[in-house]
Amino acid sequence: MTYNAVQAGAYLHHVAFESSDPKRLASFYAANMDMELIEVSPDEYRCEGPLRRFVAVKGEDKALAYAGMACRNADVLAGLRLHAEKNGVEILESVSPYFEEGAFAVRDGDGHLICFGVGSDRTIAYAPGREGIHAPTQHLTFASQNVQGFKEFYVDKLGFFLSDRVLHENGDLATVFTTSNHEHHTIACFKSDRTGVDHHSYEAGTFENIKKFCDRFASNDVLLTWGPGRHGPGNNLFVFYTDPDGNWIEISGELETIYDREVIDWPQHPRTLNKWGRAILRS
Repeated sequence: MTYNAVQAGAYLHHVAFESSDPKRLASFYAANMDMELIEVSPDEYRCEGPLRRFVAVKGEDKALAYAGMACRNADVLAGLRLHAEKNGVEILESVSPYFEEGAFAVRDGDGHLICFGVGSDRTIAYAPGREGIHAPTQHLTFASQNVQGFKEFYVDKLGFFLSDRVLHENGDLATVFTTSNHEHHTIACFKSDRTGVDHHSYEAGTFENIKKFCDRFASNDVLLTWGPGRHGPGNNLFVFYTDPDGNWIEISGELETIYDREVIDWPQHPRTLNKWGRAILRS
């Protein structure tokens, strides 16, 4: 197995969601996630903050328009593209506004558009004391009726690394966690009776930073949907919020760093999803 996506150092650079009211949706993220609101047109708004970007475009509520995965440089991006082509993945034009020339896109088995490219503005590493609250766009988790197909696309065809699995008692896949860098997961998938996005996440790093975001949401009268808690796979702290369209937002901290360990299999159980308490099981 060749983990081309991992070699490319691909990380979740930005997400774009459709919305019946993109201005309302983008304003929510700007106010609560410490980002600047930019109006591109009445049908497109962008939110930009320290190491995170969110795009809202006119369309259907709770639908992913596209996600952007940034690679280390043009050479590893080209290698990732070649690997995908050799595995029969159709290469599409990138629609991301944040990537340099040479970016490309693919659609997974559920139709989600994922763009790969080199960021037009290179990311500056986080440093304590830098203005703004640390929380890069970190991972995207899907809901799917075909988790095995998700694994085959991202791991077998694109070269993501399989970090953890959650299994039902009969051995069927309940959840798959995959990564394209050193973090526990960058794209994951829950077994569900629907197809779409389960949630997207921002990595705040520490409980102190999570509390800052919680205080910010509270100051805008936005209450917690779930948490605080700690996941089993990834071992990360979490809180969940719900945006005006019904999308789940996760603010995460202390996510596991992995390099070459073996895949861990977890049971489908509430304590797997939340070591501390209540769990929201998808299947």
